[in-house]
Amino acid sequence: MRVTPVSYHEATKHSYISVRTKPNYLDWSLQPTPFKIYETYPLIPLDMQKPWHTFLYLLGGITAKKSYPGVEYYLRTIPSAGALYPVEIYFQVRGIDGFTDGIYHFDIAHSGIRLLYAIGEDEGVEFYFKDRRKIEGFVFLYSTIYYRSSWKYKDRAFRYCLLDSGHALGALEAACFWKEHGYRIVYDFAKEALNERFGFKEREFFLSGAIVGVPRESNAKRFSMDLPFVDGTHHFVKNPLIEEAYRSSVELQGCKVQPRFPHNPFAKEKLLETILNRRSIRGFERASIKKEQLEFILNHMNDFVPSDCDEEVKIWYVVNRVEGMFSGLYLDGKMVKSGDFSKKAGYLCLEQALGSESAVTFFLTSGGKIYQSLYQKAGLIGHRCYIASEYLGFGCSGIGAYYDDEVAEFLNTKDMVLYALAIG
Repeated sequence: MRVTPVSYHEATKHSYISVRTKPNYLDWSLQPTPFKIYETYPLIPLDMQKPWHTFLYLLGGITAKKSYPGVEYYLRTIPSAGALYPVEIYFQVRGIDGFTDGIYHFDIAHSGIRLLYAIGEDEGVEFYFKDRRKIEGFVFLYSTIYYRSSWKYKDRAFRYCLLDSGHALGALEAACFWKEHGYRIVYDFAKEALNERFGFKEREFFLSGAIVGVPRESNAKRFSMDLPFVDGTHHFVKNPLIEEAYRSSVELQGCKVQPRFPHNPFAKEKLLETILNRRSIRGFERASIKKEQLEFILNHMNDFVPSDCDEEVKIWYVVNRVEGMFSGLYLDGKMVKSGDFSKKAGYLCLEQALGSESAVTFFLTSGGKIYQSLYQKAGLIGHRCYIASEYLGFGCSGIGAYYDDEVAEFLNTKDMVLYALAIG
């Protein structure tokens, strides 16, 4: 049977029964590396004294390291399910002082960038976009190496890859707020053709792009980069379901453009501190937050997301501990159900205490049809939740695992459930 986005989503749902009858054992001998390195291309270290270098670092740079017996985790400016970081960042530069015009890769491991190809005056990745006009500035391309996630999360990993890419787009947005520069997301481009041009060999594929710059009058022509395949995991186990889910969702039809830009509610220096200090919280103190703080977070989460393929994502929230608000389930500022649902929220999040001990637990859903864009938008909204919460002085944790159908039943919706988050 042909895999569609809907059938993929159905096939990867969690339930009370499935998590108990399908235990997930990890083969540590096949653990993937979280870094892709183009070793034969010279490294250009990021210089934090240069604003554009700082901007690039904020997109995904390493901010901390955690060491445990036999394993190390490198934390970045973006969260990732299981700290597996399946997203890679490529970008093109044109007309920016201090950079050679060309196509680069962000070498996260070495906090630097590598020039993969110097573009000619008329060349550019814009050739693969609907609007082929050359961009003066940056064009970002976000890919995923799905095995980094499927090693642990198996078939459900494509969901995490999309959410992680959305978080990466959210990090771009936060960096643009800091740099005081506009951006817009591009979902509708010739991804499969670019996958081939970048030598991915079906182990990696593009999910989205973003433009931080202004268009010129002339169009870009095809570039002649001959990029060799670089192994980004050191191990690989093919997952046909994920690959087919990608292929069936890569062509976007019926896209609606969202031209409006979000507001920037942050003070510049405090925002920089927030981005660098962001962490995923592992436990809450059952303390309350203020109604005004929740409204600040919700306003930011609900703000416009400029893109060429916008889908509606609904933000439901269970109020557990908010001063000045009754406990209950809310949507669009209105109470849907009254009562203390803290234990219910924790149960729905695979019985994790995060969902019950939080001040507020969010559930993001969508009835949209364009799977890749709606899921990445959910990840971006989730990143907004992280940044706004940290900015106000408390914590946030993304929750990608939940009892899908039971969440939908609790919300009384036929939407797909995309993401859960807890703050407090």
